[in-house]
Amino acid sequence: MNTLALGPSWLDPDNLIGTFGLIGVLVIVFAESGLLIGFFLPGDSLLFTTGLLVTTGKIDTPLWLVCTLVVAAAVIGDQVGYLFGRKVGPALFKRPDSKLFKQENVEKAHAFFEKHGPKSLILARFVPIVRTFTPIIAGVSRMNYRSFIIFNVIGGVLWGAGVTLLGASLGNVDFVHKHIEAILVGIVLVSVIPVAIELLRARSQAKKNPPVQDGDHDGPGTPNPPATRGRHAKR
Repeated sequence: MNTLALGPSWLDPDNLIGTFGLIGVLVIVFAESGLLIGFFLPGDSLLFTTGLLVTTGKIDTPLWLVCTLVVAAAVIGDQVGYLFGRKVGPALFKRPDSKLFKQENVEKAHAFFEKHGPKSLILARFVPIVRTFTPIIAGVSRMNYRSFIIFNVIGGVLWGAGVTLLGASLGNVDFVHKHIEAILVGIVLVSVIPVAIELLRARSQAKKNPPVQDGDHDGPGTPNPPATRGRHAKR
């Protein structure tokens, strides 16, 4: 099966699976679920392609085992992200930008977390970039650990097993094989729609509420990072 590269050729799901196999899929799911450097990896299209390849026999592993391993990688990845967030705390909001880190990604994830509360751990699974930073923000905000575990597992199952099963269920459909490139592009486009909406909303809000000048602050310095005041912090 030849799929359309949705970016650099080495990020093409078919190429990644062909090169690294199921182990590579699990590593990518783990990295994208909670490591800062994993935000650019192709999570949705990779899981869909994995399910499809299991059905067609190109991945010689039972579907139930693939889904179990994918869910485990996703849940453990979020767990690592949460613990990292608790460790670094507000310092994350002061970290300078680099090629693999953009402060705006942290701010988007924080806004998403504050807006949706604990359920953001489920919703964020289906939003590229945000799904990488949300568990970290949950840790920074010191979200109740028991609640985090519950929503983390639910999100991991719905996303990890759900998208994989979707690919598997469509694996024997001729239309899917003939139009796999368009389907993968569609998956990526659908997954970035929430990000585009949030960007447009943020831009609109910025125009309505211009940033406050330094001289207008009550005191010197910058305000505390918003995450330290999150309403989901453990009491």
